[in-house]
Amino acid sequence: MRFEWIVALRFLREGRMQTLLIITGVMIGVAVIIALNALITGLQESLITRTLGSQAHIVVRPPEERALPVLPRDTTPITAHIDKRAQRLRSIDQWSQIYTEIERSPGVVAVSPMVSGAALAVRGTASRAIVLMGVDPERYARIVKLDDKVVQGVYRLSPGTVLIGVNLASDLGLAVGDKLRILTTEDRADTFTVAGLFDIGTRDLNRRWVFVHLPTARSLLDLPGGVSNIDVAVADVFSAETVARTIESQTGLLSESWMQTNAQLLTALQNQTMTNRMIRLFVVIIVALGIASVLVVSVVQKQKEIGILRAMGTSRGKVMAIFLIQGAVVGAVGALMGSLLGGLLIVLLSDFMRNADGSRLFVAHFDLQVFGSAVLIAIGSGLLAAVMPARRAARMDPVAAIRG
Repeated sequence: MRFEWIVALRFLREGRMQTLLIITGVMIGVAVIIALNALITGLQESLITRTLGSQAHIVVRPPEERALPVLPRDTTPITAHIDKRAQRLRSIDQWSQIYTEIERSPGVVAVSPMVSGAALAVRGTASRAIVLMGVDPERYARIVKLDDKVVQGVYRLSPGTVLIGVNLASDLGLAVGDKLRILTTEDRADTFTVAGLFDIGTRDLNRRWVFVHLPTARSLLDLPGGVSNIDVAVADVFSAETVARTIESQTGLLSESWMQTNAQLLTALQNQTMTNRMIRLFVVIIVALGIASVLVVSVVQKQKEIGILRAMGTSRGKVMAIFLIQGAVVGAVGALMGSLLGGLLIVLLSDFMRNADGSRLFVAHFDLQVFGSAVLIAIGSGLLAAVMPARRAARMDPVAAIRG
């Protein structure tokens, strides 16, 4: 073992209480960084999963219809206000060709056509306003895991069958195998057998969404051979806006990503990330100040020993190295212990924090990159904190230090 290491470890052993306190401080700081990062990341992933669990990453629709001027452009206008044109249910022109084009777009992993429109669910004298959604069950399951959300019955959509939410079933007194009549605004109606009940996790959607086979919805909503929108799933959910703009420029259709429809959620996630970074920064500063203060006190306490070392011919560089080693050792030991404590806190938090239904709020996830970065930050903080005390020790005059 080199001379600098021997002296540095000896100084740490002689000041056991100070060493123990600062290692404890580093340990708590590292544990807070790791646990807080895992908590916020887990909560964000859970929130995004719940939000995107009931919607497509991107929805492609026909462009809005606009009122066209009747008079020539050079004619003096006779009114100062033009009413916005009411939007009717329309099909995407040449949707099969556009579907193939979107499917081949970079970043897209799944595409599903849909026909959706307003309708009325009727059973006996009870009725509820619903959103009728015609889908291809296999394709739609790649966009929204609706098959995993069926709590009763089976995930099957064929002519004459329907999937409804558990809250709508409760409102209308329906069970699997019962009959349900659906009326649309196009004055068309049909009777269906309830094949399954789903629970998306949102009461409003469980009460309004009704799924039928795609050709059936086309018939009821008077949209033969067409689709009202195309749902898209992407590999990276945070690239959805970029992919949406690409699709919009290529097709000329209205392309809306989840980042637009959930702008407030995205802002909240960004603020959470910024808060996490600020807390980590302040924890690092506190840890660094703690290490620096202990080493400054150590320099004062070891003044005579430093003077003797300098009088014996120890160079300023070696004296400086002694205190830098102390900072690195304290940071490394505290970081390793803090990693263990942080891992334990992650497990405890994931087990303690629960949703209203009793499920875990987030799953314990051990990111080795986060652990590694926390250890490096602690060691780096220890080295930086030791620079000032090390330079002060190296500049000491041997005679003055021994006399002091």
